[in-house]
Amino acid sequence: MSAYAEITYEVADRVATVTLDRPEARNGYTIRMADELGDAMDRADRDEDVRAVILTGNGKDFSVGADLSQGGFDFDPETGPDAAWQEPAGRCSKRIFTMNKPVIAALRGASVGGGLTITLSCDYRLASTDSRFGFVFVRRGIYPEGASAWFLPRLVGMGTALDWMISGRVFGAEEAKAAGLVHRVHEPGEVLDKARELASEIVATTAPVSVAVTRQLLYRMASAASPFPVHELDSRLIGGLGTSPDAVEGVLSFLQKRPPEFSMRVDTDLPDHLPWRNA
Repeated sequence: MSAYAEITYEVADRVATVTLDRPEARNGYTIRMADELGDAMDRADRDEDVRAVILTGNGKDFSVGADLSQGGFDFDPETGPDAAWQEPAGRCSKRIFTMNKPVIAALRGASVGGGLTITLSCDYRLASTDSRFGFVFVRRGIYPEGASAWFLPRLVGMGTALDWMISGRVFGAEEAKAAGLVHRVHEPGEVLDKARELASEIVATTAPVSVAVTRQLLYRMASAASPFPVHELDSRLIGGLGTSPDAVEGVLSFLQKRPPEFSMRVDTDLPDHLPWRNA
């Protein structure tokens, strides 16, 4: 896409900031927004100058969920979609899941329905004291989306996921933090700055290839039937460190008490034997 209508995209200090930009509709989620978010994540993932992504919203709310006034479909409801159709929130959450760059959600105000499920595959969720969350689908006679039934129990446990999804109730930032849905809670005017601080720390102190492999190890291997296939992959990864410039730099910078200067690139230097590379 050459231009965005419902989001904004900017890069500064090696951090891409993707902002939902429909404040007049409280950032209600639309088909176009879904497609633009997917494009923005593709763009950030391809750009070797980008080391981290912040996902946030313009205005007092992150997103109130699907904009029901827009219909919510890009097919004829009478005939239904074709077999390849994918619902829009999942298009975004799945793309974030496959990212090689960490994604930090900076949330304030309402994050409800699809305006919450699209953040579940982010690496961090920072909330504000005025944040309100809700998986309100059953209260609208509809169903969970965004692959949230997969992500949510892994974040907060099955009991809490059942409570939130079966009741459809709205809850606040402290309950979300206690359950593990959000990592930290800040004042509303501080959330985006705190997200930038976190992103800057990642940029300054971590190796991009190591981050890419590690976040995918956690997601892809956590559901393995036993630790044995995970350790088999670990062994191949660790066995290759003898020829890794980043591993050498990481040790030297630690011993020399200086900031690291990692040289390996995600687009060219990911290990060839990662089982999900061609998935």
